[in-house]
This record gives sequence, C-alpha cells and structure tokens, in this order.
Amino acid sequence: MTGPHTGGHVLVTGASGMLGRAVAAELLSRGHRVRTFHRGSAIVPGTEPVRGSITDAAAVGRAVEGVDAVVHLAAKVSFTGEWDDFVATNITGTRHLLDAARSAGVPPDFVYVSSPSVAHHGASIVGEAAGAADPAAARGHYARSKAAAELLALAADGPGFRVAAVRPHIVWGPGDTQLVERVIDRARSGRLPLLDGGTALIDTTYVDNAAAAIVQALERIGAARGRPLVVTNGEPRPVGELISGICAAGGVPAPRFSVPGSVARIAGTAIERAWVLGLRRGWVHDEPPMTGFLAEQLSTAHWFDQRATRDLLDWKPAISLDEGLSRLAAYYGGVAPSMKRAASTTNAT
Repeated sequence: MTGPHTGGHVLVTGASGMLGRAVAAELLSRGHRVRTFHRGSAIVPGTEPVRGSITDAAAVGRAVEGVDAVVHLAAKVSFTGEWDDFVATNITGTRHLLDAARSAGVPPDFVYVSSPSVAHHGASIVGEAAGAADPAAARGHYARSKAAAELLALAADGPGFRVAAVRPHIVWGPGDTQLVERVIDRARSGRLPLLDGGTALIDTTYVDNAAAAIVQALERIGAARGRPLVVTNGEPRPVGELISGICAAGGVPAPRFSVPGSVARIAGTAIERAWVLGLRRGWVHDEPPMTGFLAEQLSTAHWFDQRATRDLLDWKPAISLDEGLSRLAAYYGGVAPSMKRAASTTNAT
C-alpha cells in the first residue's frame, strides 16, 4: 500500500494526556471512530475507552483488535527516574504494540509519536531537519528510551505494514502539566530563573497544531512512512520571551534573574542524582527543579527546518504562538502579550 490511510477505526494510546486528548478529538472531528487506551479512568467524550497498561502485552493485544490504525502516544515522560521504568513503558511497551499490530489479520497503519530529543546530543540545533535517532548519544533516560523505541517503530515499516514517526517539539497549551503549569508554579514562588538571559532560540508547538499534524501523518501515511518528521509552529523565539508569555497568560510575574547555563548544567546534574535517591527512599514524589538535560534544553538553541514536514504532510500550523497565548490567557484568566518576532527564516517555515 502506498496511498493515504482510508480506514476509520483508530486506536490512540496515551489519550489521558493533553496531546493524546487533542489527537482523539481531531480524529473524531475528521469522522474517524476512536478507541482510547490508557491506565486511568479519564474518558474522551465520543470515544470507546479501553483501560490497560502499555506494559501488559495481553491488554495491548485486546486494544488493537479490529482497528484500522494506531496512534501511539503513551510514554513515561519525566526528567528523572529509574532507567528500567523508561524501558518498560517506552521501549517494551512500544514493542508490545508493534507486535500486536503486526499480528493482526490486516495490520493497521501505525503512527509513532516521538520527540526531537532523540536526536539532540547537547549542542545547538539551528535550522536543521530531523536527524537520526541515536540512543547512545541522546541526553537523559527519556530521550534515550524514546530514541530506541523510534528505531524499533521505523524498522517495522515494510510491505503490508506502514509506519510513520512524528516528533512534535515542546507541545504546550491549556491543561499542559509538563511545561505550562510547571513554569507558572515556579514563577509564582520565585523559583524560575532564566539561563544565559533566556536568549536561546527555540521552536515550540501549540497543542492543536501538533494534534492536526499527527492525524495528517496518519491520513497521508503513504507519503510520511518510513522516516521521522519534526513538527513545530515554525516560529522560533528566545526561550525568555516564551516563558514571559506563559507567565503573563497565567497571571504570574516573569523571571527576574538569570543563571549561567554552564552553572545550571552542573547543578542540574547534581540535583538529579540526589532526586533519584530521594525517589528511591520515598523522600520526594515530584519532578526536580532542574536537571542537566533540562538545563541543556533551556540554554541551547533548537529550531528546525519544517519544509519537508509541511510538504509531505500537506500541513501547516493553524494557530500562531500569539493566538496560542491568547487561548492560554483565556484559560488562566491572565494577559496574552504579543510576542516580538525574534527571527525570520525560510528554514523555520
């Protein structure tokens, strides 16, 4: 098969998260039937919920039965934690899902939702296309495990089984607990510094844009299969401007002090080690305030060439960063500033 995806029954894993819910809603809006698979009790209206863990091969097999396509978002997303936990969810869980899909009478099309961090080695990324996933060089357990899982997924692409990999970059929006709520919470308590003045230029993706691109990858899987595609808004901004915009939308003061990125990386690595010990002994239960990986992300540029993504998917973002901040402000009751355009480049768009 080389043409578009024409089936109508789609399994979405990880649908209890912000992006998973948005993908399910986007699929429904396009006329697909949607089955969701997640551990929690959250239900996306209009979908068929199936409860289970991605680490349970039998439960995964039941979830795949009778579907025409799979969009795989379920993952352990954390800045710290035990490696075995990342392996169980991100690598072994993906293998379970691929095995179940390939064993189906008619293997469903498969979209693996990855991350640009799988090809980030700690240096700046400036206007580059999607690099090769590299578990050995990726930074942190999350990135390494996602890199290994992406390689598994793309290696499965072949005659009779179409696989695409989409890497949405820094997805945010209303209800985001990974970035937005952490920024607002730490800014409110005065614990949010900028690194190197917040000058690093980064791409991000508003959640509705990421969801639309993922569904478009499914519907155009004949063109998208077999290679990774980075998805962003294509509007790179200094990280300090983005953080200030989120703070304004959330009604909290923006960061007022800066820390050298090199210092933050050293401190973040030490904090992470102490945090892992605390998790093992039950002293802490949340995310650390800084890690070496997070310090790298906040102090290095990472923005991407979007031309191949937009051409292959026949897609472009519908929601600008300014509009996304306006929606975020409506959600939190804050103020949405108009962010200054920090860069203009054809590589970004």
